[in-house]
Amino acid sequence: MRVPLLIPITALVVGALSWAPTPSVAAAPPACATLDPGQAWYGENRQRLDAMIAEHGRCGSPGRPPVAVFDWDNTVIRNDVGDATLFWALRNDVVRQPADWAATSRYLTPAAATALRAACGTVAPGKPLPTSTDTRCADEILAVYSTAATTAGASAFAGFDHRRMEPAYAWLPQLLAGWTPAQVRGFAAAARRENLAAPVGATQLVGTQRVTGWVRYYDQQRDLLRTLRRNGFDVWVVSASPQDVVEVWAAGVGVAANRVVGIRSVTRAGVLTHRLTGCGDVPDGADSVITYLDGKRCWVNQEIYGVRGAKAFERQADDKRPVFAAGDSTTDLTFVRDATALRLVINRNKTELMCHAYHDLDGRWIVNPMFIQSKPAQAKPYPCATTGATDAAGTPVPVVDDAGHVIPDQLDTVH
Repeated sequence: MRVPLLIPITALVVGALSWAPTPSVAAAPPACATLDPGQAWYGENRQRLDAMIAEHGRCGSPGRPPVAVFDWDNTVIRNDVGDATLFWALRNDVVRQPADWAATSRYLTPAAATALRAACGTVAPGKPLPTSTDTRCADEILAVYSTAATTAGASAFAGFDHRRMEPAYAWLPQLLAGWTPAQVRGFAAAARRENLAAPVGATQLVGTQRVTGWVRYYDQQRDLLRTLRRNGFDVWVVSASPQDVVEVWAAGVGVAANRVVGIRSVTRAGVLTHRLTGCGDVPDGADSVITYLDGKRCWVNQEIYGVRGAKAFERQADDKRPVFAAGDSTTDLTFVRDATALRLVINRNKTELMCHAYHDLDGRWIVNPMFIQSKPAQAKPYPCATTGATDAAGTPVPVVDDAGHVIPDQLDTVH
């Protein structure tokens, strides 16, 4: 995806006039691309992005390219491609009845497994569930996925590390067990067509629930991705949506499948299983570490920089860290913090992320409102100094900056 160098032909004309050697003519460097000034950014964000690209970009020159890493959902696009795929799957009878609901996720609670069996229990294992018409089954699956609770309000997941795993996110590829990766990409492509065609603000009926029915690429982010690539950046997408789903959507902004890291399923005989590929070689690492918060750092370090084992959870030296990173949620915080030059945050009022972004300890954070249907200002300051973060056990704790200090409460000023 680098811009090819144009080889000057002037030197080819010279030798015909004289046998004397002629000095070589160096190629003029290509002009470095800048962001489209017609695309609206908040404040001086476009200028700061251009300055970062000019300083760190290589404009096609040799050498190891600088790395830029983007979250996907609500960072490059508005809304969530995992949600869009599940909604399509439930409307099209794609989810298969498991032999045992408890086996779909190692973190599913007995209460959730019991509720799912009661709601969806009349279909033989391996057969598609009729969720397009069986609203009780569709509602139960949707509740567990969307709220991490049953329709009766019981907790659906337990026993996980809250800094490395979000079981509800991981449950989507687990629900797609029994299909091939190519088939899942087909489901994602169908959902993509529907959601891009639907008007902004559209909803759809899944079970008895009205849910979001549209997705849009952000024009500003499409331009930023293109400009980074034209300036020699190695651009990656790291997402907590399923690998096969994100590949389909990322192709729409020119990001190849080998530059996408999503939640990755273990396959057997060519089809997805309920098991997930792990990171960091932790005990029982398969299923316990997805592309979520500290887990995103692990996957960035492992897949982009080749760091293996427990070290993949650690912040690396500058030459093994992204130059630029972008995210919108606390789920992105750890890998965004690792960026060495500039960190772009799309403001969705996510407390721990916004505490760091507004605190701006090293002056390398920039905040931008959502480019479509931006959120209003949060009325109260973010509670950074008390309950703004969550520890591995799920307990609210203060937010601590890179210097080890508790971050004071922060006002929401960019909206």
